[in-house]
Amino acid sequence: MMAKESLTRARLKTPRAAAIAGMVFSVLLIIVFSVLRISVPTDPLESGEWLKTNTTIVALALNLIPFAGIAFLWFIGVLRDRLGQLEDRFFATVFVGSGLLFLAMLFAIGAVAGAIILTFAVEPEAAIDSATFHFARTLAYNLMNIYVIKMAGVFMISTSTLAIFTEIAPRWIAFLGYALSLLLLFGSSFFAWSFVAFPLWVFLISVYILIDQLRWRVPTESPE
Repeated sequence: MMAKESLTRARLKTPRAAAIAGMVFSVLLIIVFSVLRISVPTDPLESGEWLKTNTTIVALALNLIPFAGIAFLWFIGVLRDRLGQLEDRFFATVFVGSGLLFLAMLFAIGAVAGAIILTFAVEPEAAIDSATFHFARTLAYNLMNIYVIKMAGVFMISTSTLAIFTEIAPRWIAFLGYALSLLLLFGSSFFAWSFVAFPLWVFLISVYILIDQLRWRVPTESPE
């Protein structure tokens, strides 16, 4: 009876479909980042001409950010569950902290960009010519290209370290995470699309976890 209760709790705690959350997050974040990168100029001091033509598709992309955030929280939960009792307090703190900071700043970018679009819809000319527009535009640029990318790199480093010491993922995925995190930390200023490395790496881990979970089979209960 006790074994059956433990098995039931395990099923409630770690649904196999939870591994798909990382894949959902990766796809949504790539869509959001691609739309913003294509539709919004990279120059933070640009005049705002993109607001006259690309606001609809940008707004749709911004509306995907909350769903990507929810999926990312599930992904963090899946990783922590796989760590279990092997979770190291130091690296786990950096792992969870960097993930939450990344998510909070990603939401902040969405809020700032959404405020720019709504303000332009009310007063188009006044919004573009105001100092507030340029402040908000520069704020969103700095959050994305400095802080969000750096936190993503820290998350990858801490997760890769935990993967090596606890073997929750293959070593080659961890070493790949180290390499891509260095690209985010030091090369994001030179490669405009370097941020895509983060969701692709998360997608790779999620695929491995899903495959690993599908290999697991519930043991047949012995008749009483």
